[in-house]
Amino acid sequence: MTGLLPALSGCNVIYGLGMLEMGITFDLGQLVLDNEIAGLIKQAVNGIEVNDKTLSVDLIKEIGPFKDYLAHKSTFDHMRSISTPTLINRQMRHQWEKAVNKDVYEKAWDEAKRILNTYTPPQLSESVLKEVRSIVTQAEDEMEVPQDQR
Repeated sequence: MTGLLPALSGCNVIYGLGMLEMGITFDLGQLVLDNEIAGLIKQAVNGIEVNDKTLSVDLIKEIGPFKDYLAHKSTFDHMRSISTPTLINRQMRHQWEKAVNKDVYEKAWDEAKRILNTYTPPQLSESVLKEVRSIVTQAEDEMEVPQDQR
């Protein structure tokens, strides 16, 4: 969470996601977990939209003063719109232990394996591939890389 204060000060790069041991070790499970935390930081930096709809002004007028607005279905429906982590568990400990859930790192590692097994990168267009090949060929020519080593 040390990324939150720099982000709030205007920095737009969070460094070190997935790194352990001062950057000597890289861990895919930690990367997935850090990605979730970075998403929460991004939500905080982007702020909370405030308008009649997000404040439920019409609903508050409808319910009226001194009535139970917090127990209304719309409050429940919108309470998670500000923060929606998928790995971080917000259950009470006794509920979590009863359900025998995995800890956050185990869930992150499972997600990393799922991504590795299912992700298909977007394909570059032929024109982009030609341009990249042209850049590489030009660099190899400038460096005088022999043809048999290209």
